[in-house]
Parts: sequence; structure tokens; C-alpha cells
Amino acid sequence: METGNSAIKRKLVLEGLDCANCALKIENGVQKIDGVSACSVNFANKTLTMEIAPDRSDDILEQTKKKIRTLEPGIKVLEYGAAGSQKGRVSKHNHAPNQDHNHSHHHGDEAAEDEHGHTHDHGAQSIKIMVVRLIAGLAIGAAAFALPLSRELELILFIASYLIVGGDIVFKALKNIVRGQVFDEYFLMSIATVGAFMIGEYPEGVAVMLFYQVGELFQSIAVNRSRKSISALMDIRPDFANLKSGDEIKRVSPEEVQVGDIIIVRPGEKVPLDGKVIEGNSAMDTSALTGESVPREVAAGDDALSGFINKNGVLTIEVSKVFGESTVSKILDLVENASSKKAPTENFITKFARYYTPFVVIVAVLLAVLPPLLFSGATFSDWVYRALVFLVISCPCALVVSIPLGFFGGIGASSRNGVLVKGSNYLEALNDVKYVVFDKTGTLTKGAFKVNGIYPQNGWSEQELLRQAAFAEMHSTHPIAESIREAYGQELNEELLSGYNEISGHGIQVMFEGKEVLTGNAKLMNRENVDFAAPSELGTIVHIAINKQYAGYLVIADEVKEDSAQAIHSLKNLGVKKVFMLTGDIKAVGEAVGKKLGVDEVRSELLPQHKVEELEKIDRQKSSKEKIAFVGDGINDTPVLARADVGVAMGGLGSDAAIEAADIVIMTDEPSKLASAIHIAKRTRRIVWQNIIFALLVKAVFLLLGAFGIATMWEAVFSDVGVTLLAVLNAMRVLKIKPNLVQGI
Repeated sequence: METGNSAIKRKLVLEGLDCANCALKIENGVQKIDGVSACSVNFANKTLTMEIAPDRSDDILEQTKKKIRTLEPGIKVLEYGAAGSQKGRVSKHNHAPNQDHNHSHHHGDEAAEDEHGHTHDHGAQSIKIMVVRLIAGLAIGAAAFALPLSRELELILFIASYLIVGGDIVFKALKNIVRGQVFDEYFLMSIATVGAFMIGEYPEGVAVMLFYQVGELFQSIAVNRSRKSISALMDIRPDFANLKSGDEIKRVSPEEVQVGDIIIVRPGEKVPLDGKVIEGNSAMDTSALTGESVPREVAAGDDALSGFINKNGVLTIEVSKVFGESTVSKILDLVENASSKKAPTENFITKFARYYTPFVVIVAVLLAVLPPLLFSGATFSDWVYRALVFLVISCPCALVVSIPLGFFGGIGASSRNGVLVKGSNYLEALNDVKYVVFDKTGTLTKGAFKVNGIYPQNGWSEQELLRQAAFAEMHSTHPIAESIREAYGQELNEELLSGYNEISGHGIQVMFEGKEVLTGNAKLMNRENVDFAAPSELGTIVHIAINKQYAGYLVIADEVKEDSAQAIHSLKNLGVKKVFMLTGDIKAVGEAVGKKLGVDEVRSELLPQHKVEELEKIDRQKSSKEKIAFVGDGINDTPVLARADVGVAMGGLGSDAAIEAADIVIMTDEPSKLASAIHIAKRTRRIVWQNIIFALLVKAVFLLLGAFGIATMWEAVFSDVGVTLLAVLNAMRVLKIKPNLVQGI
């Protein structure tokens, strides 16, 4: 395959891609085009990424579009812009959809949102149309069935009903036959239903197609729910940089800034590019990248990463990386590419039909042709009738309807338990989860700070030490200061304070009731020459000195959630082999929390890209059948959520980006809900398999009866409808799974 010296990347958006099997077909087809060195279709966000020879890129793109039109005519192909560059990504939002996508109208709003919005409307629209078609078809069919009409009028009404309900299926089957793809479920549905019409069983033909389309509708709804939109992530993308040239400061796009340029970041602004602080000091909100809620102090000489939010001081930063290489850019890129590494859970019916359909069709043909040739007295028309009965019975209606229903029941039961599952494929995947990876802050811990210990020294009492600290921290907006004031919990009178002095990166110096009070970190004590012994407790330590004499310290730590230990215990009982914890926090804190909760392995001091690396290391240890679930809550977890087989986000505390990128959202922020979801998934799978085995057994019996002429078409219909009804009722049992059952795992 010709790849050129340096293959270039191109991305296409595939509007209307809603079956995993079609994605696979397109991927294989495009891969074969001369000049394409690599191709992958990401079913989750409907994009096709390919590496192509640069010298023939336009020609190859044209061939690709043509190939996709041939394979899946219902899909609209849109240009994504040059996928490699951020500029290209922007151009995709602003221009591309309008070029050849007639129902995308931009009204000057955020382009990413616009695209995100119309995608969902597009899906909802097609579902509405389908529901209207099914109701209309059913009404016409029922009228034809119930009213005393002439045979011709009855036939016309049944044909109209049939075409409204399933005309598109017959059309697809014919198109696929022309392309040489004979044995698929469209073909089976068409031949069975058209056959029913040919032998005069009109209601049967309509009923079979109606069942099939209801099943397809369920699948379509599941796909729409599971479709992941990553547009919320655009929130962390900085919009501008304040570039300093000489004495003037101008606002430019982050892409225009070069390495070595000087930028100014004012309070409340995002740091647009990675760099080194050369002037100023400030507290940085790093939660977008690290998930850690404690602001990080930066001063001249410290690194500032893009995506940090500047809280209070003005910073002058020398840029060390161009925008494309910056942290925020890498995270956006990781998320877009991580989800394409997932194998889409292929629809069971499609896999099943791949083998089942050719087998049934061949048997039906043999049944029609062989007996009249081999046995004297066997009439040809009699055996053709039996063959068609055989085909009608073979229609996998019970499976088509009850399997999506079973999964929907599972999704319903999960949502009653406070767990939102974005698609039946994720519910199915939970069964194979053998490794669970938790983020620490906000997932296993509350992500809120609390005074965990008061350790007075040199004759001070606990209450008095806390009082001194609370007054000293009275004006600070730092989360740690808030936790000290909350622990003290009494009215603070400002008049008792004087000489308030916040020493950046160290702590606070204040005069309170005539005494000089110092509260802060060990650096402050050393700077003021206060003698103290380093504490051994874990957490953030706030030291207090009064009139330069050490008075004791407070330990402030993030609290572990009440049900975290129970969650890990329940997961082990459900067959999870190993539970990991990843955190951006220091090793000692990570290890202590991990030990307390019974986590198997703790990996600390990680940045977002390291979390993805750690996940990939775990991925290499497991067998291909086993799956990894990642549970997190912050924007920094988004790449890992997208990369894991099953991404689980905390819905109450979680960032919008994490909730968007996750496959499963825990609305109550309780990690033990993951065990509930796995429990429900296991019950769902059991019920779905009961339906599959039950339906196939009944099918086998009636196929035999049909082949020997014992069962007529109507008996076949009732067996089929009966099986479907029983399977649906069985599927509904999933909804009855109660949370209290789950608690007792």
C-alpha cells in the first residue's frame, strides 16, 4: 500500500452512523483503498480517521466518500478539517457542516454546541418518524384485518400497511443484493414477509415486519443514548492569550503565540499555554487538570500549565510550548482519540443473523426443491408453502424485540438505583469488568476539606488553638481556611483583628487580642524561626505560632466517603479481580487512603496523561475478554473515562466534561452504586440469555413441525407472537430488581 513519505491525517464526520456493524464495514472498505495506510472508524463520536498519502489526498478523499456512499447510502459524509491541527478542529465547527450538510444552521452560537445539538435532534427526529410510521402502518393493517372488505381492497390496504412499516427494509435488502451482500437480516425479513404475502397470509407479513421494526427502534434509541458527545470539553480550551510585545499587550489566538513569547494572565483567566512564571505570584485552580481542589501556589520560577485558572494575582509567563504541544491541547486530543480505541460491542442479533440467516434460507430452498424431486406424489406447491412457513417461523422476532427490551429493563432498573447507563452495550460490558480503577479525590473521597485533628502544644487547649487559627484565617478565601472556620463554627468578630498580612506561599500573620498569631505551612515557621517538630500525620498540616512560640498544628484532610470501603468489598464479591486507585495526590496520602479502603494497588502523583498511561499498563495485563472500568469525576479524568472499556462518572459532583465522556453516570456520587450496576447487569444478562435459549428452542420445534407440514402459517404466527410476548414479559422482570437486594451483595 502506498503511504507516501509522511502520511497525513484526515478526519471525516459520518452523520447518521448508528450501527456498530456498519462502522466495521466502512472501516474495512476504506482500508482497502490504494493510498490509505490506516483507517479507524470511531462509532462513539461518528468520526472516521485515516492516514493517507499527501500527494493524492483529494483523490483519496473523493474515493473514500464514494466508497462510504456505496456501502451505507444513508450516511452523510462531512469534512472535519485537518484533524491534526487545532485550527483544523475549529474550522470543522465553523465551516464544514455547512458545505454539504443541509440541515445544519449556525446562528452565531458556539459552533461546538451547535453541532452537538443538531446531532441529537437528528436522532430524535428519525425516531419520531419511525414511531409515526409504525402507528400508521398498524392502524391501516388493523383496519384491513377487522373490516369486512373486498379481497382486492383488503390486499391494497395490507400492502400499504406493509410498505409504510417495512418498505425501507425491502429497499435495503434489494440494494444489498445488488452489492453482493445477500445474507443479512434485511434479506431474511424481506423474503419471509414477501413470501407470506405470496401465499395469501397478508396479516402475517405485516405483523412480522412490525415486530422487526419495533426491535430496530429500541436499538436506535439505545444508540442515541449511548452516543458520546465530547463538546463539553471545549470549555477547558482557552479562547485567547494576552501577548506582551514591548509595552503593549494585545489579545491573540493561543495558536499564534511562539515559544519564548511573554504572556500576561490576569485573575480569573485561564492559562492559555504551558510556560514558566517570570513575575508575580498567585493561587492557581488546577482542578480542571489534576482534580485536586486545593489551589496551587505559584511564584516566579514555577511552571504554569495551560488549563490552570488564575485565582488572584497577575502573572507574567514565558511560553515554553506552542499551543499544539500544550497540556490542554493534549488532553483534548487524548479524549478525541481515546474513544476510538474502544471496540464497539457488536449487536448480538447482527452476529447471530450472519450465520443463522444463510443457514435458514438454504434449508428453506432445499425444503422447497428436494422433496418434489425425491419423493413421488409430493406436489411442488405444497412444499413451496412449507418452505415459506419455515422462513416465516424462522424470523427472529422474539429475539429482536426481547433482547433490546431486556437491556432496556436493565437500564431502567439501574436508573431507579441512581445509575444512568448510556446504552445497552455498556450494560452488557459491565458483566466482563474484572478490573476497576478509581480516581481518589471526589470519587472515593468527598473532595471537601475538613479539620481531622487538633494537636495543641506548649500548654494550649484544643479549643483555644482552633479559635486562634479561625480568627487568623478569617479573611482568607482558601478552601483550607474555610474548613478551619467551619470547624470553629462560631461568630468571628473582625474588631479583634489588626495588622492582617497574607504572606503568599507561606500563610498568614495577624495581630489578635494583642498577640501576634502566625498560621501557615512549615516554610512560614522556618522563616519566622519558630522551633517545631515535624508531625507524622497525613494530610495538609497548618502550623500555629503565638508570639513566635509554637502552639501546635491542625491536620486537614479530605474525608473518605461513607460507602467507599463497602463499594470495594462489594466489587470483590461480584468477581472483580483487582481494584486500583489513581491520584494526583502525594504518595503518602494516596497509600494511606488505599490501605484504609482495601484497594489492591495505589498509583500516586499522576497528571491526566499519566492516568491514561497507567490504564494502558493495566490493559496489557488483562485477557482480551476482560474489561476495565474507570470511575472518576473531574475534567482531568475525561481522557481516562473515554479510554477505559467502561467509563463511570460521578454525576452530582462531576464536571460536565466527565459526565459527557462517561458511559455510565452515578447520580448519587456513591461509589457503591457501581456494584449495584454490575449486579443489575449480571441479572439482565441472565434474563436475556433465558430469552435467547427459550426462543431458539421453540423455534426449533416449530421449524420441524412446519417442515413436516404439521404447523400452518397461523400456528407459526401464534407461536412466534406467543414466544415474543413471553420473552417480553420475562425481560420486564429486570425492572423489578430492587436496590435493597443490591445492598446485601
